[in-house]
Amino acid sequence: MNAVTDFIPSAPIVKSAEARLVSYDWAAFTDEMNNFGCATLKDVLTVEECRDIAALYPKEQHFRSHIHMARHGFGRGEYRYFKYPLPDLLGGLRTALWPKLAGVANSWNERMGIDRRYPEAHVDFLRQCHEAGQKRPTPLLLQYVAGDFNCLHQDLYGDLAFPLQVAFLLSEPGRDFTGGEFVLTEQRPRMQSRAEVVPLKQGDAVVFAVHNRPVKGSRGNYRVNLRHGVSRVRSGQRHTVGIIFHDAK
Repeated sequence: MNAVTDFIPSAPIVKSAEARLVSYDWAAFTDEMNNFGCATLKDVLTVEECRDIAALYPKEQHFRSHIHMARHGFGRGEYRYFKYPLPDLLGGLRTALWPKLAGVANSWNERMGIDRRYPEAHVDFLRQCHEAGQKRPTPLLLQYVAGDFNCLHQDLYGDLAFPLQVAFLLSEPGRDFTGGEFVLTEQRPRMQSRAEVVPLKQGDAVVFAVHNRPVKGSRGNYRVNLRHGVSRVRSGQRHTVGIIFHDAK
């Protein structure tokens, strides 16, 4: 296994990714995350970029493994985990998004009484992952056709996990596919589950909680548990790319 720094995108790639994130209202984004456990970023990727990423799916050289969901009881559909080095665009976005999300993650941990704090640079967090034996990249490309769905789940790949992740919709709803909505459920103590259906169009990203988030109650903050999935695709084909910030064992 190479050094972690061998997998970090170059400075120009990161700067290009940072430039496309500058115009977003990150204060409003933080409020949305705190209130609902998820938030959208519109038009992060162009139509051409979406098509280019989706076109990687059949090209084995980009991936380390291929998962058929039905074989594992995960639902129906399939996905592939990228191998290092990641494609430039995805690697750049993974690095550039980190400082925007780490502040939310650190605030959440403080509110939930969790001691762990995340470093300013993603490379430093990846070093922690690799020192813990989590060395396999987790960004993934998912493919669904009619009848496919993804069961509610949490993407935890080891003891060390970053509490936020990002999914980009690469296909256009209503044109490339129907159905296939992104779904988030939240279970609060002694309450019924709350469902959140997040509308996305091609090129949009949704940032969401991997596992827990804090909610302010009458006696202070408490934790709620979240799971995410994709509803049944009714027609066509749906591609999504996911960026997970911790590596896997």
